[in-house]
Amino acid sequence: MTPEQKARIEIDRMLLESGWLVQDVKSVNLHAGRGVAIREFPLDKGFGFADYLLYIDGRAAGVIEAKKAGVTLSGVEIQSDRYTQGLSRFLPAWFRPLPFRYQSTGVETCFTSGLDPDPRSRNVFSFHRPETFAEWLEECRGEACLAQDLPLAAEDGPEYSIDSVRAGFKPAPTTYRSRLRSMPPLHEEGLWPAQFTAIGNLEKSLAADRPRSLVQMATGSGKTFTAVSFIYRQLKFAGARRVLFLVDRANLGRQTLKEFQQYQSPYTPYKFSEEYIVNHLQSSRLDTTARVCICTIQRLYSILRGEDLAPELEEESLFDHVSLFREPPPVVYNPDIPLETFDLIVTDECHRSIYNLWRQVLEYFDGFLVGLTATPSKQTFGFFNQNLVMEYPHEQAVADGVNVNYDVYRIRTKITQGGSVVEAGHYVDHRERETRAVRWEQLDEDLTYEAGQLDRDVVAVDQIRTVVRTFRDKVLTEIFPGRSWVPKTLIFAKDDSHAEDIVRICFARFWK
Repeated sequence: MTPEQKARIEIDRMLLESGWLVQDVKSVNLHAGRGVAIREFPLDKGFGFADYLLYIDGRAAGVIEAKKAGVTLSGVEIQSDRYTQGLSRFLPAWFRPLPFRYQSTGVETCFTSGLDPDPRSRNVFSFHRPETFAEWLEECRGEACLAQDLPLAAEDGPEYSIDSVRAGFKPAPTTYRSRLRSMPPLHEEGLWPAQFTAIGNLEKSLAADRPRSLVQMATGSGKTFTAVSFIYRQLKFAGARRVLFLVDRANLGRQTLKEFQQYQSPYTPYKFSEEYIVNHLQSSRLDTTARVCICTIQRLYSILRGEDLAPELEEESLFDHVSLFREPPPVVYNPDIPLETFDLIVTDECHRSIYNLWRQVLEYFDGFLVGLTATPSKQTFGFFNQNLVMEYPHEQAVADGVNVNYDVYRIRTKITQGGSVVEAGHYVDHRERETRAVRWEQLDEDLTYEAGQLDRDVVAVDQIRTVVRTFRDKVLTEIFPGRSWVPKTLIFAKDDSHAEDIVRICFARFWK
């Protein structure tokens, strides 16, 4: 079998998974299904053959150019574009040239939609479903008829040149990506200046067809409220069909749901959740009536994999589960959740969600990706293509009166400064990082550890207890002198296991 044949077999499989019927040109039945992909379809003289010609409801709508695995696809787009213009004028088509074109090796697939304001090729996980194409085409065809003052055509009605349709449009733009370019002005009422700027820059980024956008805003400066305000405008004015809001643990999902429920529309007398259905996904089935879906990235990964997820795993950070897989099982195409399910994906704490197996979830969907974080890393900037649309650090938030400043009060212990040694013969408990299971063991030789290993490789419970006790004793005498109550206090831990140790010491009052 040649590499080209292997690629065609993989493309056939992907088409079938996405709801297409694959047929040979010698035995075509265009009414066998809503979407039919015909192999090796002959085009007009001088245009050759289309590797696959895509029919929607009996009319040609697009082409697929197939190449062997390893071929770079950027140059293939020109070839597939040429094929969209080569269909015989005697054959029915939705638009001429054909609006949709793919380039695929079966390993990598790129897609271009001629219905977009500035068509560009973009990587996609698989092929779109025929029903999705039909929805897009019907919407644009209706607008084309309105623009040219024509009645809506029956099955064999008129065809239109895409260029002439664009030139003649009188109603509002018809696709989500084109509507992004005609958003109404943003009202400042109810928004801090930083939030107003962030939303405005995000909308400009999407209107410019930038696939990924990064918002960096300091903790406490209203990232979630900014995101909810932005999503509301995407639904109301850009006509986004469905938005996904990803979090990395269940309690953050519950907090985000409250933000949506409490958000008051600046344009109507209703709350967000009164206008649009907001669903906090807690099962393995997506609510297709919801316009906003809040979900942990762990659950969505499991759903795409067709696996169940224990609810308690959502209560922990996704970082706890990354090390469970040396070779992360790949995300596979799920017919129940096609890649076009969401127009927009917002991922909170995105510096966490782009690593290892979780990154696959973000790259599964054919939608714009917006990342929210207070602490981006170099990898975060790289993943979002250096498209930082908002930078609002803590220092600026303090200067604006949004956040309060802080003073550093250092609590040092001997082992936090220089590490320590556990002598041979002592019993120590070995804790499994993933399960936290503990077993006791007597040391055969001295265990020496450095300060940097503390609370990561080595846990000294007495050291944590000493720090907590010192904070208790000094908080009202040296840290906040003159106060009679302890202010709200955040404790930052090195990881979830370290946080659990701190919480147990505080709750059990072992430091008394």
